[in-house]
Amino acid sequence: MNRIKEVLEDNGLKQKWLAEQLGKSYNMVNSYAKNRRQPSIETLFKIAKILNVEASSLLCKNLK
Repeated sequence: MNRIKEVLEDNGLKQKWLAEQLGKSYNMVNSYAKNRRQPSIETLFKIAKILNVEASSLLCKNLK
């Protein structure tokens, strides 16, 4: 399960904005946000960089 949607909402950002930043369609980003599809590792790291978070924080809420 990923936390992309949660991180976007926490930062007041929209999926459409993330899609534009990634160069992907809104539908693809929406699929990531709703866990219908998982981003590749490369895309996950791009998303993390854009959102200024660690990639691991997008994968689960609390890593110990």
